[in-house]
Amino acid sequence: MHDHDHDIPPLTPEQTAAALNPPPGRNGGDLVVETLYGLGATTVFGLPGQHALGMFDALRRSSLDYVGLRVENNAGFAADAYGRITGEVAPLLLSTGPGALTALAALQESAAASAPVLAIASQVPVAGLGGGRHGYLHELRDQQASFRDIVKSVHPVRTASQIPSAIAAAWESALTAPHGPVWVEIPQDVLLAGTSLPPVTAMDATPRELLPRPELTAVAAHALSHAARPVIVAGGGVVRSDASGKLRALAEKLDAPVVTTFGGKGAFPWEHPLSLRSWLEDRHTTDFLEDADVLLVVGSGLGELSSNYHTFRPRGRVIQIEADLGKLESNHPALGIHADARNALSALLESVEERHDPAAAASVRTVLAKVRERIEAQDLALEQRVLASVREALPAASPSFWDMTILAYWAWSAWPGPMHSGQGAGGLGYGFPAALGAAAADRTKPVLAVSGDGGAMYSIAELATARQYDLPVTWLIVDDGGYGILREYMTDAFGESSAAGTTELSRPDFVALAESFGVPAARTTPEGLRDDLAKALAAPGPSVVVLPALLKMFAPTHLDGGSDTSDRRVIPG
Repeated sequence: MHDHDHDIPPLTPEQTAAALNPPPGRNGGDLVVETLYGLGATTVFGLPGQHALGMFDALRRSSLDYVGLRVENNAGFAADAYGRITGEVAPLLLSTGPGALTALAALQESAAASAPVLAIASQVPVAGLGGGRHGYLHELRDQQASFRDIVKSVHPVRTASQIPSAIAAAWESALTAPHGPVWVEIPQDVLLAGTSLPPVTAMDATPRELLPRPELTAVAAHALSHAARPVIVAGGGVVRSDASGKLRALAEKLDAPVVTTFGGKGAFPWEHPLSLRSWLEDRHTTDFLEDADVLLVVGSGLGELSSNYHTFRPRGRVIQIEADLGKLESNHPALGIHADARNALSALLESVEERHDPAAAASVRTVLAKVRERIEAQDLALEQRVLASVREALPAASPSFWDMTILAYWAWSAWPGPMHSGQGAGGLGYGFPAALGAAAADRTKPVLAVSGDGGAMYSIAELATARQYDLPVTWLIVDDGGYGILREYMTDAFGESSAAGTTELSRPDFVALAESFGVPAARTTPEGLRDDLAKALAAPGPSVVVLPALLKMFAPTHLDGGSDTSDRRVIPG
């Protein structure tokens, strides 16, 4: 147990006076907003609804910045991105019933990607709770049940006095490793009722540390110190715990090659001599990982994408450091260490013995050369040129957010650094609203969003949001006239891409559509992409760049026993 009482400062004379004589005109919504401010929130996302108006009215009386999106799911994606890049809790204000339910897919992505989103939704009036069919607008028999399987924790409120503690408990849950979305719901009449409770002051919701057990650290350190061929797999947990420096130090102390998962991109320097990069969907990488006599997996569950579609079969000893208890040994027997990546890497760094292996860097170069040779043997010059142009156009400090689209699948393996995508849950529509959330967190640098034309249609309404808040987001839309990756799947599986309208889409003139929102837009070509994208990113405010192009995926290696003879690819839908 941790006692954080010393972290809460005493009240100032002004605060004491306000507590004894609360200002008039406050309601339950004010308690929500005051609690968020007291916990350290600066920005909230959301979309108002009738039952939630108490919260939104209270925002007028606060110093919190509000970013209102046009669709609840997009508001959830924006909060998700804010949480990912800041490491702070992202409050998400929602209404009841349809408004709340529309955010489910975004919260699933936050759960899969461990993004700390604090969803606060309204509920029907207290008289309508309990499962009866009272006929209230937006009424659900059990609204919590719709979210309980997705979020980390659920915190129902029934009286105004419960609001500060419920939100503080949810905040702590969201930031306790592994990070994740949490759910608070408050009835309409509780939000609207006047309150004589004193204003909420500073709140302490410090998450508890998740430390490795020392006996497990000792066993892991001994195995790594005496390994002949140690290899490290770095997942998203390394990035979220800000442990990339400790990971690098450990890899260099052990002379151990490092491969980063798609969610862990940026955890290890791309050009480092020990970097195997992110070619996890390549059999050469899979073989190399299988050949390790000790494989250290940090902050990854070795799920479908990270295991080359579950074809990975480790032959050596696996040591798995994971904050999510349910992921420990969920796919492979291991020495499971339930801990935050940063704490566990710190402990290992102090415990392992230095080892030198001049062959390690050479073996990395050999694997990467084999990967490069495999890709170059396929007719994929266009795809590589497009991805390189995007990378060259994007300023080094700018974040990027990618929808589920073919260019993003390329980026998972080939993008040389951090990137954020919706690959945790794999739903469409993530890229653009997520980029808006990142821009709201830091307006000093441009942010890139990448979508296909199909995924872009999920987010068109947010062009109005981008314009309203003048957010510095450039949206690259790769227009191939349909759901490109699904077109490939259907052709591979059934010999043709679709019945009418399944994967082939009628779509708008994206340039004209963006301009109708007051957002500058340009149509480009693969040859002009780098310059057109760089120009858009350099301009203030939002912009759209449309690239008509039919991109292809590289051949998979998880089919037909790992051979390269098939150009078919199966991705989970």
